[in-house]
Amino acid sequence: MRKTTIKTPDFLKKSNLQTFGFFLLFAALVWVLVQLSKDYTQVMPIPLEYVNPPMDKSIAEEKPAYAEIRMQDKGFSILYFQLFTPELQIDLEKAREEDGQLIYSFEDNREDIARQLDIDFEETRFLLEELIIDFQPKKLKRLKVVPRLNLSYAVGYSANEEIRLNPDSINVSGPASIIDTLSEIKTFPLEKSDINDDIMGEITIDTTGLGMLSFYQTEVTYNLEVEKFTEGQVQVPVEVQNVPEGVNLNIFPQEVKLFFQVNLKQYHLVHPEDFSVVCDFEDITEGQDYLLAELVRKPDFVTNIRLSERKIQFIIKR
Repeated sequence: MRKTTIKTPDFLKKSNLQTFGFFLLFAALVWVLVQLSKDYTQVMPIPLEYVNPPMDKSIAEEKPAYAEIRMQDKGFSILYFQLFTPELQIDLEKAREEDGQLIYSFEDNREDIARQLDIDFEETRFLLEELIIDFQPKKLKRLKVVPRLNLSYAVGYSANEEIRLNPDSINVSGPASIIDTLSEIKTFPLEKSDINDDIMGEITIDTTGLGMLSFYQTEVTYNLEVEKFTEGQVQVPVEVQNVPEGVNLNIFPQEVKLFFQVNLKQYHLVHPEDFSVVCDFEDITEGQDYLLAELVRKPDFVTNIRLSERKIQFIIKR
């Protein structure tokens, strides 16, 4: 039986199809380029990010998320802008307050906006002239800064005064329900060991769990003067107070030693008469044969004082 052969038309041959496809694609590309080179007017949304909110105001969560612009430009520019739409930062420090609202004007901030979006305001218009942002006023309070310290000194060294903070208090604002519960704010721990010289630096305020508050300052400086210390001792007489008239009281010992630490530079300023050790006769209970000695006066610059003897024996002579 004789086979019938079907001949493929010349225009359907593979090489011809490839050529046809190339010219079709080229024509489509040329058409697209021609269309994109034309001028168009397009309305496009711009996502907004709000920055620098006023410290004394709580900005409402419901606020405009987009701003629409009408753009007149070549198709190329519009297409690029649609594909890579930048985010516009709204600086609330540049907004004005009016009738309990913040008003941000696009016209007043055109230079900043043009820089961010890389647009020409002569060919681009915002559909709204202003953004209106609601807010609630915050309560302002000044809180004392309390340092959390974990300090240890080298042998023979100590601080003559407490650590100094600058400033020692900061302004904080926020909802009254939170602010009213606070009287102080702590720092993150400051840890140093083997200290043998003055220390200074910056320490950060611990705002953990206080995200609803606005802190006008989150760091303070600290300064601690460290001195070489030495140990000394003095012999101080014991005084008994409130002894009834006619009672002949003998005590032993009549003097006690006081051991203390003092700045080496101030050691020569310490004298026995600067201290006062007393016992109170009225503190004696039935059957008790001793008095308790208490240090009631000392120089302010002397620290770590201890008595060689606190129990003072006594005898009442009739």
